[in-house]
Amino acid sequence: MPGRAWRGVWHAPRARWPIRIALLLVVLLTVPVGAAALALRINYAGAVEDGTRTRGRDAIWLGHAWVDGRKKDVDVDAFARRIKGTGIRDLYVHAGPLEHDGTLPASAYPRAEWLIGAVHRALPGVRVHAWLGDILASETPEGLRLERAASRAAVVRSAGQILDAGFDGVHFDLEPLHSGNRDYLSLLDDLRALTRARQVPLSVATHQIDPLPALHSVAGAVAGHHKWWSQAYFAQVARRVDQVAVMSYDTAMPLEGLYGGYVAQQTALALEVTPADTDLLMGLPFYYEDDLSHHGHAETVPAAVRGVRLGLGRTDRARERFGVAIYVDFAATEQNWTAYREGWGCVAGPDACSGG
Repeated sequence: MPGRAWRGVWHAPRARWPIRIALLLVVLLTVPVGAAALALRINYAGAVEDGTRTRGRDAIWLGHAWVDGRKKDVDVDAFARRIKGTGIRDLYVHAGPLEHDGTLPASAYPRAEWLIGAVHRALPGVRVHAWLGDILASETPEGLRLERAASRAAVVRSAGQILDAGFDGVHFDLEPLHSGNRDYLSLLDDLRALTRARQVPLSVATHQIDPLPALHSVAGAVAGHHKWWSQAYFAQVARRVDQVAVMSYDTAMPLEGLYGGYVAQQTALALEVTPADTDLLMGLPFYYEDDLSHHGHAETVPAAVRGVRLGLGRTDRARERFGVAIYVDFAATEQNWTAYREGWGCVAGPDACSGG
């Protein structure tokens, strides 16, 4: 048994100093983690402020079935009933992925024209964005290489190609993207020139912001994975786009109170540096998994919504260009939708967004 083995080692004279050093390391690691957990739990406490509800600028990520022929008119009608009266204005419809060279085969979105027309008829005022993305070759040999000018140029051409298909905007999700990546900023500058010329919005999904100073550097050095961005880099990205959607899920938080406090912190950090003319959306987890990065019992929609409202109320309650982004339609449950409607609110009163 582990306990017995531990006691045997503890009483061995030659093992005493290594054990003491190990205990010291445990204390040094545990105390900061415990303090951080306490801070997050405190951050989740308190009353939410009045006026911290939907501004009618919310979004949802939609799966590839909407453009590959699996969805029909009846599905659009049902979806329209589902979001009636809510604050959902933008649909990020998966129309990729991009090839590793940045190109986009037209065969990836054969039913795009149908979808765009159907949404515009059923949901006037709702915008249909093409959600494009790819894995980056930043931590593995395979993937899109942003350091190659030819690849970045191909991505821009792909964005123009998808806009020619009739989409109302383009939304990018490129991962894993390391904090400070200058090639990504260069790509955004080129994409912004294209979308401004077309008079359509450019939006991006973003990594989370360092909850502790320089945590992205520590995580990169220790684990080889850069999960977070610095707040300064987040600001550089936000200045180059019309809309940022923070992927504020997959946090590894084990408890609902810790997750909600984390979302409140992420909301405040993002609000502090997002320009007033850029839409800031915080992600809501409309899915359930239980693994190292996501504990479904902890990362709940009620906790996320409360965290968003707490962060908004404490940091910039009057901000209008703010909302939430739902991930993802095909994994959503009735409970998820109810928590969103009841917690975040409706643009036309509760009776108007009863769902269905």
